[in-house]
Amino acid sequence: MMKLGLKSRSRRVVQDSSMAVENKSESEEKCSYFRWASLPPELLREVLMKLEESESKWPARKHVVACAGVCKSWREVMKEVVKTPEASGMITFPISVKQPGPRESLMQCFIRRNRSNQTYYLFMGLSQALADDGKFLLSARKCRRPTRTDYMISLHADDTSKGSETYVGKLRSNFLGTKFVVFDALPPHSGAKMAKSWSTRMVGSKQISPKPPAGNYTVAHISYELNGLGSRCPRRMHCVIDAIPVSAIKPGGIASTQTYLPLTSIDSSPALPFFRLHSNSIEKSLPGSVSNHADTPLILRNKAPRWHEQLQCWCLNFHGRVTVASVKNFQLVASPENGVAGPEHEKVILQFGKVGKDVFTMDYRYPLSAFQAFAICLSSFDTKIACE
Repeated sequence: MMKLGLKSRSRRVVQDSSMAVENKSESEEKCSYFRWASLPPELLREVLMKLEESESKWPARKHVVACAGVCKSWREVMKEVVKTPEASGMITFPISVKQPGPRESLMQCFIRRNRSNQTYYLFMGLSQALADDGKFLLSARKCRRPTRTDYMISLHADDTSKGSETYVGKLRSNFLGTKFVVFDALPPHSGAKMAKSWSTRMVGSKQISPKPPAGNYTVAHISYELNGLGSRCPRRMHCVIDAIPVSAIKPGGIASTQTYLPLTSIDSSPALPFFRLHSNSIEKSLPGSVSNHADTPLILRNKAPRWHEQLQCWCLNFHGRVTVASVKNFQLVASPENGVAGPEHEKVILQFGKVGKDVFTMDYRYPLSAFQAFAICLSSFDTKIACE
């Protein structure tokens, strides 16, 4: 009896000592956390600013992201220090893929296609070379339906399901592959309305949790027109960007910039206040006032190619970014339908072209975001039964 009692007591001592070790490690971790979090804000901001300035490109820029993950105070300071792609020409945080690209230059990216699993991967180019590894940004998986095709877009390379926390939107085509709609999982601007779908109808019923899933907010409409010559002539594209007003391409024009990207699952409620207008007039975005998004949507069209007599083909100047002739290649510029005249109509906003068997370049600029540009380019991969 005494032996059993001693053994049981020894076990309790061992257990108590292990718990003490765990508690000690937890307390040390908390002390370390508070030690980093309690740095003076002025000193912390100066240090992080120097780090941000010293790392102008990837992969060294991964240290900027690592600092943002130390604690909440570091993250808030780093979010203030790091500029948007519009100002810096760099993509740092996941929210950057939803923000407009640079105004004065094209953001150079490329898309890799995996034919075996019908998946497309978007990378940001790290150098001028067309064959570099790049920084992963987005992925899209092609899902065929009886009457349509969906491209599910995600921040994760492998998980593209709508119920995933990394789901950001989708592209949907009609049966003929001539008309497409781009949907954002969260409202792209103030006053955006959720498109009616099966998921939104289910939210209104009592069959599921009252918390709404990630919604479908219309971002753009894309259409391909019959060119009359089939595959011998370039496709004709027409894009209506509902999320961007036509005033955005005018001198001094602005487009909404999302500053918060809550990663929501199918069971969570999407947060709404995550947009920002780069304007001095805050009242423009208040309820009941006239917003820029009441303006006419921006319309883009493909730049007309010219016929090259010597090469006997249609040509566009991609400035060395496209090396393989393909009916998928295109350049989008502002359409005359916008009612805005001037050099902005000749400025290429998005260009897409083939450089290898399954590699394509994608270059975009303000006011398009990487997500919007990627979705538009995905429409070029779909089979156009009525146009070819």
